[in-house]
Amino acid sequence: MKLFTGKTPSGLRVNVAIAEKGLDVPTQWLNVMEGETRTAEHLARNNLGEVPVLELDDGSYLTESIAICRYLDNLDSQTPLFGRNALETARIEMWTRRMEILICGPIADFGRHAFPLFKDRLEQIPAYAESQLRLQDKRWAWLDKELSDGRTFIVDDEFSIADIAGMTALLVSDFAQHPVPETLTHVQRWESAMRGRKGW
Repeated sequence: MKLFTGKTPSGLRVNVAIAEKGLDVPTQWLNVMEGETRTAEHLARNNLGEVPVLELDDGSYLTESIAICRYLDNLDSQTPLFGRNALETARIEMWTRRMEILICGPIADFGRHAFPLFKDRLEQIPAYAESQLRLQDKRWAWLDKELSDGRTFIVDDEFSIADIAGMTALLVSDFAQHPVPETLTHVQRWESAMRGRKGW
């Protein structure tokens, strides 16, 4: 196997999964900002021009971060990120979708409409970008209430792919210079735990 990745939210997901599982995966870093994912060589791996890309031993590729994480998770059952049984797997899937849509969605939309990197990919609407920052604060407040029971991690107080999904919102928030509000102590507790994980 070989991983092609970069300093992106999706790249972070796979990097954390690899670190958490203690896997040794040869890695080639691509500079997304300088267009290294847009070269003919990389487009042959992923015609969307995105990272991460996992090249398998048979020469085929996996290209979506959650799909790559799931594949890597199945290589080692000692530290499962996607659950150990049907109910656990379903709860983790439920919360992963919530983290992706409710928590990562607004800050990701802000980035798409505010960061120069995306100006050739869509029509950027500055007013919409600003509205997403306001929505992000509301979504963090929602998560704060969910975590008010004192748990450190998103699902049943065990680290999972749902936490990794949420970590991407923290990364984009760093780029946007829009941190979690200081008043949201439960989210801040979770954030501190995430920033201390391997692969961050």
